[in-house]
Amino acid sequence: MALSIEKRIQGFLFSPSDTFDASKEDTLGDALAYFITVLAIFGAIFGTLYAIYLAVFSSIILPIITSLPGTSTSMPPFMATMGPLIGIIVFVLFFVLILVAGIIGAFIGGLWIHIWVYLVGGRKGVAQTIKAVMYGATPCLLLAFLPWAVIVQVIGIRQLQELSTGRAIIAVIFAIIIPMIIVVALITALMPTIPGPMLPGPKGPGFGGF
Repeated sequence: MALSIEKRIQGFLFSPSDTFDASKEDTLGDALAYFITVLAIFGAIFGTLYAIYLAVFSSIILPIITSLPGTSTSMPPFMATMGPLIGIIVFVLFFVLILVAGIIGAFIGGLWIHIWVYLVGGRKGVAQTIKAVMYGATPCLLLAFLPWAVIVQVIGIRQLQELSTGRAIIAVIFAIIIPMIIVVALITALMPTIPGPMLPGPKGPGFGGF
């Protein structure tokens, strides 16, 4: 019998090995439905918090700042009443962005990790790797705990791809490290082309020099 959303969340947080074993027969659609649910919870929580912050800032804090003595700009009166509307707009945009970016990121990340999974011997298919990525994101999305999410994804790849722990770790480590190396190399290569601060040269005759 398929696990409920609540049981899956509890399982992937506290007993991921057994829960991944129970999820081997899940379809990619099952994993996607779960992932969207967890993403929606994440988006609702953090979108609400950010929307409240912006609503309070634009309705209360910003009017106080612009009314301080010495402030050169004043806030139009109607801006103070737009705080709730700004909060609602931000919440909707944040929520949609989280869903879209999360789903796209899960598939791209799953495909990228599967390259390394395949190289270390994983032959159970790319869908199993994407499932591991989606299910393994639970600690990051619900607890904001990225290190535990990485560990859970390693466990998921091990269980769903039927690999050894060492091979699963190698696949995930390479999937993480290679992009970091590329980014560092690009930054290093581009650094000489970035103009530095314009420093004044030595003063010469006619410019107060001796």
